[in-house]
Amino acid sequence: MGLIGRRRSSFLKIIALLGVVWFMVVFVLYSDDGSSSSSRSAGGVAGPSGGGSAFEAPRRLPLQGIRDRFNQFIINAREDANKDDLSPDVDGGEGGAGGVVDYVNNNIDGDVPFVEKETKRKVPPKSKKRNENQDLTGVIAPPNEDSPDAPGAMGKPVVLPKDMSPEMKKAVDDGWAKNAFNQYAADMISIRRSLPDPRDPWCKEPNRYQKDLPATSVIICFHNEAWSVLLRTVHSVLDRSPEHLVKEVILVDDFSDMPHTQKQLEDYFEAYPRVKIVRAPKREGLIRARLLGARYATAPVLTYLDSHCECTTGWLEPLLDRIAKNSTTVVCPVIDVIDDNTMEYHYRDSGGVNVGGFDWNLQFNWHAVPEKEKRRHKSTAEPVWSPTMAGGLFSIDKEFFERLGTYDSGFDIWGGENLELSFKTWMCGGTLEIVPCSHVGHIFRKRSPYKWRTGVNVIKRNSVRLAEVWLDEYAKYYYQRIGNDKGDYGDVSSRKQLREELGCKSFRWYLDNIFPELFIPGEAVASGEVRNMGYGNRTCLDAPGGKKNLRKPVGLYPCHNQGGNQYWMLSKTGEIRRDEACLDYAGQDVILYPCHGSKGNQYWNYSPSSRLLRHGSSDKCLAINESKQKLVMADCDASVEAQKWLFQNYDPSKL
Repeated sequence: MGLIGRRRSSFLKIIALLGVVWFMVVFVLYSDDGSSSSSRSAGGVAGPSGGGSAFEAPRRLPLQGIRDRFNQFIINAREDANKDDLSPDVDGGEGGAGGVVDYVNNNIDGDVPFVEKETKRKVPPKSKKRNENQDLTGVIAPPNEDSPDAPGAMGKPVVLPKDMSPEMKKAVDDGWAKNAFNQYAADMISIRRSLPDPRDPWCKEPNRYQKDLPATSVIICFHNEAWSVLLRTVHSVLDRSPEHLVKEVILVDDFSDMPHTQKQLEDYFEAYPRVKIVRAPKREGLIRARLLGARYATAPVLTYLDSHCECTTGWLEPLLDRIAKNSTTVVCPVIDVIDDNTMEYHYRDSGGVNVGGFDWNLQFNWHAVPEKEKRRHKSTAEPVWSPTMAGGLFSIDKEFFERLGTYDSGFDIWGGENLELSFKTWMCGGTLEIVPCSHVGHIFRKRSPYKWRTGVNVIKRNSVRLAEVWLDEYAKYYYQRIGNDKGDYGDVSSRKQLREELGCKSFRWYLDNIFPELFIPGEAVASGEVRNMGYGNRTCLDAPGGKKNLRKPVGLYPCHNQGGNQYWMLSKTGEIRRDEACLDYAGQDVILYPCHGSKGNQYWNYSPSSRLLRHGSSDKCLAINESKQKLVMADCDASVEAQKWLFQNYDPSKL
């Protein structure tokens, strides 16, 4: 018994000793991890002073200084080039105070069941509550306040010195290469910088909006978005919105792999209970990422924003007010421009508001508010009807969105979803508006930092699906522009059935009532080549299309009768068109200029008898010079063959 007692005593001592060793090992590892994280923060993401990161009260977290230029992000959620499939494994980390959700099932379509895994964050003990003097591991050190003289304050530009050091120039170049905007300048600006108030006085009048407005879930999708830009987007929402109107901000991570988008992001938003992070286990693209965010939204209104935006004062109430008055109204803010180089915030008053349109390539475009729409309003600050939306920034009643079938689940990645939602909103009983009292800035980049997958044209596939379901007999105008090659666009029977069940109107109704300004190719008085009758009768108007060729002189080339650069349309209102570009003469060269529908410099009066093409505002006639190399404007003379033109497929009955 004594031996057994001694053995038992020795066994207990060994257990106790092991316990002490385990505690010491854990303590050392914890200390090393904390110190290494702090070192990483100080060495990798510190401000100009090189110091570590200091945490301040959650409502006082501005950000400035230069950080690592490791951020890579995508515009409109396009898929990386040459990456057909990515690993489904994602380090979800620990959730934030609002929770982090790892999405498991990739079938995000509302008609398909899904499985979710939710990891709730561990709430820190009260004894470890952060204060202004504690470090926030892995988060960049914030400055004290966004003073009026701080970089970018009040939307002012950040202008970098011309005589940069080699190290600074490399950092600037790296930021441009990875993000297609000046990340170096963006990182110098507070994440809570001040902005001007761009609203008209009409918007600020007492009792302008209802008191009992519905709350919204703000959904922001991102992929490797730059740290400062992403945080500035979220803070602009939280700081410039009434707290009771933003139920939650849902950050949908579309399979980011940059370090700052992982645990660092979760740690940062741990102090903000309304911010939730939802992670996709593979690249989904913008469309499916948005649907994923909607799945976790609990507010009656969904508000979508891009991850490189800044909301201004009073941006939210005007949007929610329109939905509160009519739940079938879909609303968009005025999208202001944040300069991609200096981060300067550019805005305009309500007199400069544009509305959305599209061309027969099914590409979105902006145009002026039509006169008939202006006549409906007493103030330019009132909401205006818009035929289409840009698609990145809008609010919609969640039930109405679901009734419309959300997005076509057959759409891939990005492209066409904005037009689909626009068409079915109008055709299926809703209204689409631009709200001039709501301003949100957006970084517009001149290129995408990502490439398309080789051999995949998702925009074409999405656009064909769009045309098949919603354009009726007018789909042919899009098909003509893609060589009538529809390709494999999948099964659209369920979308056609949805349209039938909703009792949606025809596309003819949409064109007649919502977008009568759109030029319809089938109504052209003439279409095809425009041939000059002088100097051998073999010279045609010739000009490449596309935005990059606007405002350039229209050329001449031997007629080839193959369309392309020689395919023109004469409208019944006297325009010589290339889709949305028109022949324009303002006293110098004859150029292509965006069609404005106001005649003036774009009005041409063609006489089929004399074949003269007389310009409306100058009263001169279009001609070619003797070398057949240049268009000229001359005093009209019916005896001069170089002033005579022959329009192909001319049909005077369409006048």
